[in-house]
Amino acid sequence: LPMAFRDANARRHIGLQQLSSLASTGRTFLGPMKSHKFIVDEITNQSSLICSAARLIGSLDLTNAAGQLLNETIQAQNKEFKTGVSTLLFLVGVWSSAVVECLQQNIPVPAIVSLMSEGLSSCCERIQCLQIPIPDVKRELCSSRVRPKAFESKTGQAGHDGLTNPWNLPCFQRDFSATEEAIPINSCSHQGDDCNFKKCQVSPLAGFGSAKPALASVVKAVGDKSPPVLSGRGVPASSCLTRKLTHSRHFSTPGKSRFSSQQGNFQPYWDGMGPSADLCGCCGLGHLAVALSHGNQTSVKLLQSIAAHQQERAECSGSSQINIAGIATCCVLGLPESYSCVSPGFVTLVSPEQAMVIKHFADKTLRVLLVDGDLTEQYRHLGFNRPRNVRTILEHPNPQGGRAGDTWLSRMLDILMSFEVNLVLVKGNVCEDFMERSVSSGILVIGCVARDVLCAFGAATGAQAVTYLSQLDASCVGNGARAELWKARDGRALDLGELIPARIGAGGIDLLTVVLTTALPSKAQLLEEQFWTLLYRLHHALKDGKVFPGGGAVELLCLSHIQALAEQPEPPGNDKAMRELPSPWLAEYKSVVLQALGSGWKRYLSVLLCNTARASSELEAGTLVDHHLQTAAACGSPSAYILEEFRRGGVLRSGSDPFPDQVTDVKVCDNVAAKTEAWRRALDLVLLVLQTDAEIITGSRRSQILNSPVSSEFMFL
Repeated sequence: LPMAFRDANARRHIGLQQLSSLASTGRTFLGPMKSHKFIVDEITNQSSLICSAARLIGSLDLTNAAGQLLNETIQAQNKEFKTGVSTLLFLVGVWSSAVVECLQQNIPVPAIVSLMSEGLSSCCERIQCLQIPIPDVKRELCSSRVRPKAFESKTGQAGHDGLTNPWNLPCFQRDFSATEEAIPINSCSHQGDDCNFKKCQVSPLAGFGSAKPALASVVKAVGDKSPPVLSGRGVPASSCLTRKLTHSRHFSTPGKSRFSSQQGNFQPYWDGMGPSADLCGCCGLGHLAVALSHGNQTSVKLLQSIAAHQQERAECSGSSQINIAGIATCCVLGLPESYSCVSPGFVTLVSPEQAMVIKHFADKTLRVLLVDGDLTEQYRHLGFNRPRNVRTILEHPNPQGGRAGDTWLSRMLDILMSFEVNLVLVKGNVCEDFMERSVSSGILVIGCVARDVLCAFGAATGAQAVTYLSQLDASCVGNGARAELWKARDGRALDLGELIPARIGAGGIDLLTVVLTTALPSKAQLLEEQFWTLLYRLHHALKDGKVFPGGGAVELLCLSHIQALAEQPEPPGNDKAMRELPSPWLAEYKSVVLQALGSGWKRYLSVLLCNTARASSELEAGTLVDHHLQTAAACGSPSAYILEEFRRGGVLRSGSDPFPDQVTDVKVCDNVAAKTEAWRRALDLVLLVLQTDAEIITGSRRSQILNSPVSSEFMFL
């Protein structure tokens, strides 16, 4: 094969420039106010709306090696955390540009690699003092927020998905009022640089009968039109705040649970807009979700409904985690986004013919079968090995004629009808001919069902999954499933033409489906991604047991720490590679390389301020960041300064704010593991590309390379 060779480690380093160019496309994804982008498919001319760096890079035609490495890194981050991808993409771009500037100053590659790696490791250790335990976060957020009034629909009914029929349980609403006192607290003091967050807070209200000090916050009674009064500043706030709490585990009515373990009970659930979306009713998970939402209010309301439902089951199991395996999503087109809701069971889209079958299932319990694979004649399970040196001409000869596969279709339908199966849930694809024959026989077959959904139905109905229908016996068939057409919260069933939403469930099934509605087809996948992003943020926060203060707090401390390291005469670590470097290198290059590393976080903060309209330009934003760095250094404890600013409502607040001294109750939090792992992956990718000294291209591209503008850079081998 012909091969071409190109030097990649010149001063302008081609690979780093490619990374920087690709990463610049996602700078508008930083912050809560993301700028959306359209992706247009050149083949189908269909477009979709995105605000995800993972989908952006995955949709590009990446022909160069650096771009493919970037895509692999981003997809790995997205697969593991579902968040932190935009941060990773942006830092790859700014750090690539910073490394190119170091190369242009003739700094050796080993010095860049060692100093940047040690600098990042030192920053990750330094920011550990900013980690806030989840119990402390929930107590602070719950004590500093006033619950808003419950949303009611125009019909006067609390929002839910409106599925009503004789075998639905009613939804009960339990209300009570509680009073809360806001007691002034003393200002927090720090000694040295001790960053124990517990010293920056006091115990909030615990329980309903005890009055303990609460964090200073803006406290305003519900319905009070007077200006809010700041507590914690010697001014007494309202001591009688009426709050409405629904679905409380402490004040629940006996026998009125929102889910039932009895066979045949299948009830509607809330859309996240009504009283069930209680912010404090789920041990503070509602407030934590708001802090992690970064402005995504629609997903917050849906997640609050999920947390309220799963909380009752979690009390039985003793687990405080969100059960992601028990959550599915379904996008329904043609309705406003306000119709999005959370429904128990499994909601999916079916054809009009299948919808007719579901109508005949009204008020009937179904016998369900689970298939763990494809339901096609040619399907073979993973690991199946055909005999070697044997060519299969026809697997099932049919001397009587007819269409190919008719025998298989008839045999499979006979098996289902012999066991009186009404419902078949298939993990993989379903043969179209089999789907048509099953509909005519009154059997509902649903394909492309997630494995977690199959497991939920197996646990609720007693069904056991099979790989082939020929394995079916009486013990594999489950009982107690039900199916109906999904209804909007105003009670009407939807007939959207080609696909109709249907709901399938069983008594006591541990499965919720988030129904995301939109009138714009191009926005459907965007809404689904936003919901899963928030869900995984909450999941990882509970898994880590701690969060970072958001809004640029962590990056500001890293930038302050890097500046302090750059001014120190000794190296930031004891890395063996650094000790082997000549001492003039450390003295000459340390400050430049560490400042290049810090420039990435400074540009991150500047772009974040611009995207959130808190600065008109990157120059103004950079000036604001420098001001906060100077203030943090002057107070003697940057971490204490950052935590105090976070408690007051935001770290990077400008002097032009209308109330710069006012304490706000809007807190933003970030995931610990996802953020630090995004930093490491970004720097590892940049340093990996930096250390590649050549690009070797193989294949039949000689004429293409010769005719390209950069043909002079290649040497053919």
